[in-house]
Amino acid sequence: MNEIVPEAPLALRGVSRRYASGDGTLDVLRGADLVLAPGEIVALVAPSGTGKSTLLHLAGLLEKPQEGAVLLAGRDAGRLSDAERTAIRRDSIGFVYQFHHLLAEFTARENVVLPQMIAGRSRREAGRRAEELLSAFGLSHRMAHLPGKLSGGEQQRVAIARALANRPRVLLADEPTGNLDVATADVVFDELLRVVRGEGLAALIATHNGELAARMDRIVTLRDGLIVPLH
Repeated sequence: MNEIVPEAPLALRGVSRRYASGDGTLDVLRGADLVLAPGEIVALVAPSGTGKSTLLHLAGLLEKPQEGAVLLAGRDAGRLSDAERTAIRRDSIGFVYQFHHLLAEFTARENVVLPQMIAGRSRREAGRRAEELLSAFGLSHRMAHLPGKLSGGEQQRVAIARALANRPRVLLADEPTGNLDVATADVVFDELLRVVRGEGLAALIATHNGELAARMDRIVTLRDGLIVPLH
């Protein structure tokens, strides 16, 4: 699935990223390739220190590669202005971090409403979408609670709902169910699968959970700076 096609929500082509390290450089990615199809959910399973965060940052347009291209729906993000890249991150890419980063002074519902309003949706439309997502993730009774009144697992579910709020083309996640108990993680992941496939977005999910990874469409890892299938 590494053929570059214009309709692919996300494609990395020959991406390289290196950092200064002591007297030399550290090559993290060396011509990496990856294509995500609409409705596909891909597990990224790799040891710490192999470049997972770098890969997610490049895919999310938070960093630029030294070589190669990051294509969003066929558009080379490296050729876009900073303002255009920011707009794509806001409207077309959903992020779920290992730590939820919710806005402490806003309720669960408001945390999901705000990014939609920033993207130009009306308060009423944003509220409907927020309630739909929070209910799907089992939080219909917690919408009016501030993050400080929610458990860690509940906060992470709000963060996932927030990431999906603007109907992104691409979802990037780092251990999205890492703070959830096994039963809740299964429910949340089932809903995540439903949204990814139902809305046709592409998802790249970094995880150490082998059972979770096995439920995804395919598993890739990082080896010698390349993205390769994990058998």
